[in-house]
Amino acid sequence: MKLLYSLIAVCSILSCNTKKKVDLIVHHAVIYTIDSSFSIAAALAVNKGKIVAAGSNEAILEHYTSDNITDAKGKFIYPGFIDAHAHFYGYALSLQEVDLTGTKSWDECIVRIKDFVKTKAVQPGQWIIGRGWDQNDWHNKAFPDKARLDAEFPGHPVLLTRIDGHAAIASQMALTKAGVQPGETIAGGLIEVNKGRLTGILVDNAVGRVSGIIPEQDAEVIEAAFKQAENNCFAAGLTTIVDCGLMKEQVSRIDTLQKNGTLRMKIVALLSDSPENYDYYLSRGVYKTDRLHVNGFKLFADGALGSRGACLLQPYHDRPDWKGFLLSNAEHYKEVLQKLYDSPFQACTHAIGDSANRAILKLYAGILKGKNDRRWRIEHAQVIDSADFDRFGNYSIIPSVQPTHATSDMYWAADRLGANRMKGAYAYHQLLLQNGWIALGTDFPVEDISPFKTFYAAVVRKDIQNFPPNGFQTENALTKEQALKGITIWAAKGSFEEKEKGSIEKGKWADFIITDTDIMQCDPSDILNTQVLYTYVNGEKVYESK
Repeated sequence: MKLLYSLIAVCSILSCNTKKKVDLIVHHAVIYTIDSSFSIAAALAVNKGKIVAAGSNEAILEHYTSDNITDAKGKFIYPGFIDAHAHFYGYALSLQEVDLTGTKSWDECIVRIKDFVKTKAVQPGQWIIGRGWDQNDWHNKAFPDKARLDAEFPGHPVLLTRIDGHAAIASQMALTKAGVQPGETIAGGLIEVNKGRLTGILVDNAVGRVSGIIPEQDAEVIEAAFKQAENNCFAAGLTTIVDCGLMKEQVSRIDTLQKNGTLRMKIVALLSDSPENYDYYLSRGVYKTDRLHVNGFKLFADGALGSRGACLLQPYHDRPDWKGFLLSNAEHYKEVLQKLYDSPFQACTHAIGDSANRAILKLYAGILKGKNDRRWRIEHAQVIDSADFDRFGNYSIIPSVQPTHATSDMYWAADRLGANRMKGAYAYHQLLLQNGWIALGTDFPVEDISPFKTFYAAVVRKDIQNFPPNGFQTENALTKEQALKGITIWAAKGSFEEKEKGSIEKGKWADFIITDTDIMQCDPSDILNTQVLYTYVNGEKVYESK
């Protein structure tokens, strides 16, 4: 009998010793792996920042051991959400500026600026920078005039950018500093004048005349802004952000902060359409670390629909003398796209209006020739003529869209476009059918950073006020599975990262979140109330709800 007990003890020891030691085990969860079968697991093991295995509780707990074991108690796990189109750098800086989002009048904007100046103790002569106003939300939907800025803030240069980033209003002091004069023209932009007088309104390329002279914040201020921004993103369940339109020095700052451990957010950088960026990166090629991926260029075809900078085939429904405009000439786009085709970089082009989309789709097609795996993207793909949808599928062009744009714009988009053109606007399901997948993002800070709002808008086609009751153009809604893939594996695929992230599978980075709600099974009304309990990046817990 003693011999039998000894054998049992030896076997038990050997059994324990066969367990593999890992850094983290999470068990008794509902894990949406987003693998090719869209399978659901119950437990996962992580080692050295990567997923070792995902499977049943028994399979993981019997084969792995760890000093860090978490019982999820039935909570829900998803791959870390990926925002396929946003502006992380700009969002971080905006946290240090006047927040004008949600204002209901120009008067309210002025009040917020006054509060900001007082709270932040802004000194005479200092710039006042703000963002987020949208005249479409005001009773008076006309663009504001700088007269109030000049009267209320005479000692400050002021620049307030519209919510879409494609228009701004500047005070006279700011315009004078930038040398902006009445009657001046600028390619791809508009300097508004009323009876020979500057109104302060700048559209598209004209905004850069003023924004380009604003002194950069101190490095310490920028670093603190990044930390606040990434904490907000981690709390929302985001672990990777495609930052659209960065300059070489901005990418370098992100790289430095990531390497010294200050910044943990993963960034896919799309470089701005700039000679400096082309000169530096085209000769060096794609740049990759475990947190930074510089692999594409962001071009701009036109502006935004809300500021009537989108380029349309036919005049605006609410302004019959105006079609908008392209921001550069066709030769520029053609030359740049050919350079990118001859390089390993992606081409990703902002196109809102049906004319802009057609122009870029045709240029893409002329270079790509047919189906391919270059994954050139159209960012926004907001208004598409019925004759142009097939170009996406015929040339493997990827739509990168933002579902909350639909639910933000739905209140006034028909005023701009008219009923007929609306049929091809915000047509996400129709776009998905072209290639069988679609990348989803937010465009924050244009929209809220929440991927749950992205998911809700894509599936339910309503805004957070639950409007409209029956949904907006629901024929173009996505299924829950499609929407979840759009903010995970398809968003990763949109940047050639599907082999390393976007799903919970062996060998991929352990980027995942734990939530209190099963967004795949819950009532749609509960999606927006979902709380992220934990966020992990490379197996490290970077966020825990309080």
